Amino acid sequence: MKKVVVHSDQDKGIINPDLHSHFIEFLGSCIYDGIWVGEESEIPNYGGLRKDVVDAMKELEPPVIRWPGGCYADTYHWKKGIGSRKERPVTYNENFGTFERDMNQFGTHEFMELCRMTGAKPWLNVNMMSGSVEEMREWMEYCNRGEETELSLRREANGSREAFLVEYWGIGNEVWGGGGTMTAEGYAAEYRKYATAVPTFSKPGEFGKSYMKRIACGPDGNKPRERVRWTEDFFRALSEYRMPAIEGYDLHFYNWNLNPLEESEVEFGEKEWSQVIRGSLELEEVIREQYDLLQKCLAEIPQGEDFFAGKEKKVDLIVGEWGNWHGASFKSRPALYQQCTMRDAVTTALTLDIFHHNCDKVKMACVAQSINVLNSLILTDGSKCIRTPNYDVFHMYKVHRGARALVVTEDCGDDVYVFCSEKDGVINVNLVNAAYSGYREVHLDLQMETVCIQAFKLKGDEPTACNTFDNPDRVRAGETEFPVGSGNSYNISLPAASVSVFRFRIR
Repeated sequence: MKKVVVHSDQDKGIINPDLHSHFIEFLGSCIYDGIWVGEESEIPNYGGLRKDVVDAMKELEPPVIRWPGGCYADTYHWKKGIGSRKERPVTYNENFGTFERDMNQFGTHEFMELCRMTGAKPWLNVNMMSGSVEEMREWMEYCNRGEETELSLRREANGSREAFLVEYWGIGNEVWGGGGTMTAEGYAAEYRKYATAVPTFSKPGEFGKSYMKRIACGPDGNKPRERVRWTEDFFRALSEYRMPAIEGYDLHFYNWNLNPLEESEVEFGEKEWSQVIRGSLELEEVIREQYDLLQKCLAEIPQGEDFFAGKEKKVDLIVGEWGNWHGASFKSRPALYQQCTMRDAVTTALTLDIFHHNCDKVKMACVAQSINVLNSLILTDGSKCIRTPNYDVFHMYKVHRGARALVVTEDCGDDVYVFCSEKDGVINVNLVNAAYSGYREVHLDLQMETVCIQAFKLKGDEPTACNTFDNPDRVRAGETEFPVGSGNSYNISLPAASVSVFRFRIR
């Protein structure tokens, strides 16, 4: 019997809802067929946005959606995606084997409508590699200027009198790789120009105030030596002389499953299961390492000589892309299309709980990607649409948004993973049995009088179970039996390869 003790009088901080955010880009069929079908499509749609996908995303209430990339942002020019859709130019996408024309039917206004309909805040990533500072400034002006200018009037003519008020702006994407193969020092030099050129959209008497947040490109989280050097070198270069503004630092981490490349993501045994589970857990070490490095680098910034000298430097750590990346997806068409089994659902739960456990260190995270690419929550094929087991994990975990992350002591071994939060007098307990086979028994001590009010479980009939277009609901979360016990003491039996959420109201 594994033992878990929940300390409801101790917490690690408040869980930022933005940790449950999403990422989309024109890659494979994420945008076209996945999100955008056009107003004249026979597939039901809201002004071109496919209805089934929008409705599914609305249920999840994504806090933030990041677009247009990703790698596609490095060659994306926003002006080609505005105005009459009939007159928009045709471009071409070569990223990760997409090899498809972009008709630019899904642009800034369509993305903003998707965000509006799903309740998400937009995160726009600017084109640093093939774009310019001027192009970035004009996009910001087009999106956020309330006063009448040439660009704000152009936005109005294109359908939106009200400014979009975009808060999050990524300055470059993976600049250490496809975003320019830059050095940290070279990126810092470019970042200085872009960050300094950002308009404030301040009102008279509010000099320097702005709601906009600049998000710098952090390291490749999958390279242990390089990621440390990148962070150290970037902030060292950025702090020489006068340091430009920076509000966020965007780390990317994928749980690579590439050995062998041809291995199917839906056919595997216990060895392959365990390899992927272990790989997802590495992210916690990366987050803690990068957070500590970030604090160290900020503390070492030299004291300035101007009026603002001595003000505390604060930069939020963000994980802008995360998820399982199975090698078989490299050969998929559409590009990077990937089926999601209970193995992906378990690692999705473990990853979200890593963010929850470290809510004092990481402030935003975006799953890659929401639809039809890699660690998807939704898959489409023509008029068909299914929700993967990953979708259910996100839905079950909504209860933690804005809650206190509680301190837990446990003796669960290597297979059972625990997270607890409290909000509005309800303790929410996640229990993940990451074992390939076999039940695990857990004794839960809540140390106060409670009553169980809800219990949900996500489990397939086997670890390789997934939802297909022929069997769309093979794996679905549902209500399960309440734990045995009462008051502060409960015994819970967890089936293999499962994710459970139990909710207890404090008496």
